Amino acid sequence: MRVSIAIPVYNEEAVLPELLRRVSKVLDTLPGGPHEVVFVDDGSRDGTLALLRAAVEADPRIRAVVFSRNFGHQPAFGAGLAHAQGDVVVLMDGDLQDPPEAIPRLLEQHQAGYDVVYARRVRRKEGLRFRIAYALAYRLIGRLSDIALPLDAGDFALLSRRVVDAVNRLPERQRYLRGLRAWVGFKQIGIEVEREARWAGEAKYTLTDLSRLAVDGMLAFSVAPLRAAAFVGALSVIASVLFALYAVYVRLVQGHAPEGFTALLVAITFLGGVQLFFLGVVGEYVGRIFEETKGRPSYLVAQVLEHADGSVVRARVS
Repeated sequence: MRVSIAIPVYNEEAVLPELLRRVSKVLDTLPGGPHEVVFVDDGSRDGTLALLRAAVEADPRIRAVVFSRNFGHQPAFGAGLAHAQGDVVVLMDGDLQDPPEAIPRLLEQHQAGYDVVYARRVRRKEGLRFRIAYALAYRLIGRLSDIALPLDAGDFALLSRRVVDAVNRLPERQRYLRGLRAWVGFKQIGIEVEREARWAGEAKYTLTDLSRLAVDGMLAFSVAPLRAAAFVGALSVIASVLFALYAVYVRLVQGHAPEGFTALLVAITFLGGVQLFFLGVVGEYVGRIFEETKGRPSYLVAQVLEHADGSVVRARVS
């Protein structure tokens, strides 16, 4: 069995030497082969690319896919899946929060018959606000999604070749890989992996980025926000009818019309806010349709660095 490890990196020169050391050590212990590590450089502006070039020259198991610019975390994972050649592909981040030493545990479950083995992150070492944000995002996405999405399961996972091929065939460009991994089905299982603190450098994901990823996950696998608009609209109609009946009753029975300019102003303001909010929700869906119809690729590769015949080959691809 050949194992591919796909790792996106972006400005990770402080982490990369330790990451290379630990990943190489894990590969040395794995049976079968030849194994490989596919790094995807997501437009780094520091010394990451130079370190990757040196690593490719030193170890024939390492390849580097270099983007033409920064395209983002999820497209980088997509490129890793597209370029990985192994019988199984392990996806992991490049900040060492997901320990490479857990890879043999993922392989054990694959050998037991599972096509997808994902890591359930426990005992996270991030700050309190990030832990709260992750917990809320996973549960909100899982609650609204039309398919069953495992809680607290990030991108760290093992995918069999048939799952990789299935994901690569999906035509959508705005990808939420954790959801696509669940959508394709096959036999899946999660194992608990302790989430470490970042080894070095600064976190690339901000709360804004996490919020955007959560929105992508919700909108990619659920129409619940659109249904909520219809539900709130129905409640508003019912409330309006009830108030109209009350106004008629007061006028005919008590002889005077209902008063309350403040209540009327609050009601109009509230309903206007609700309409604008759900107009924004509809706009998010329309925006995604617009992006998909343009047909632009999720990423562009400037070059691939790989070891062949004792030398590094720089293959330019479009």
